[in-house]
Amino acid sequence: MLHYAVAFFSIALVAGALGFTGIAAGAVEFTKILFLVFIVLFVISLVMGLNRRR
Repeated sequence: MLHYAVAFFSIALVAGALGFTGIAAGAVEFTKILFLVFIVLFVISLVMGLNRRR
C-alpha cells in the first residue's frame, strides 16, 4: 500500500510540474488517503503483534 502512495505522489509531482494542477491535486489527496490507511493498518498490526507475544 505504501508503494501505491509513493506512485501517486510521483504522479502528482509530474502532473504539477507539467501544469496539470487539477490532476495533481487529485493525486495528492488520494496519496494522503492511502498513506493514512497504511499508517492505521501498520499500527493495528503492531498492536496485534505485541498482544500475540504475551
